[in-house]
Amino acid sequence: MSDGLRTGVVVLGVLASGSGTNLQAIIDNIETGRLSAQIAVVISDKANAYALDRAKKHGIPTLFLNPADHAGRSAYNKKIAEELAKHGVELVILAGFMRIVTRELIEPFCNRIMNIHPALLPAFPGLHGQKQALDHGVKVAGATVHFVDEGMDTGPIIAQAAVPVLEDDTEETLSARILEQEHILYSRAIRLFAEGKLEIAGRQVKVKKTD
Repeated sequence: MSDGLRTGVVVLGVLASGSGTNLQAIIDNIETGRLSAQIAVVISDKANAYALDRAKKHGIPTLFLNPADHAGRSAYNKKIAEELAKHGVELVILAGFMRIVTRELIEPFCNRIMNIHPALLPAFPGLHGQKQALDHGVKVAGATVHFVDEGMDTGPIIAQAAVPVLEDDTEETLSARILEQEHILYSRAIRLFAEGKLEIAGRQVKVKKTD
């Protein structure tokens, strides 16, 4: 967080494990001028992650870091932090990154790591938030962008979007509608960071007002 409003382009580093649809939405918003950002590197723990292919198609540097080549979770997170720093990353974006993030990555990027979760946190953290919502019979589900701390989806909430749960919803149909909102919400949160408008006060993330 900066004391004043940021100017210029925020440099992103994206961590992804899968298909990378949220990554693609961010790339599209950057290329159309709706988001003032640059993706410096996309890092994956999976050599065949389609997110890497998406990045390559847009000329974005990619890196596969094999967890098996590192002596445990802490060493792996330290290596990720080193690579992000090499690329001048200012904000880390978790886009379907299926690994636990530890203090070795969190501390050097304190309040500069974002994650998106397919539920209205603090309800239904962890895996399969959409299924949890359906199993509990909620009438409204959604998506949450939050800063990352050492807990499981427990960091300060930046933005949320609500999605109604329909009576005939399956996990697949609800997930698809939530994903549509994720693609909008993530770029909105990144934009607020890029503009220097986010301020953390305890557990609250406040949006600074401009004149």
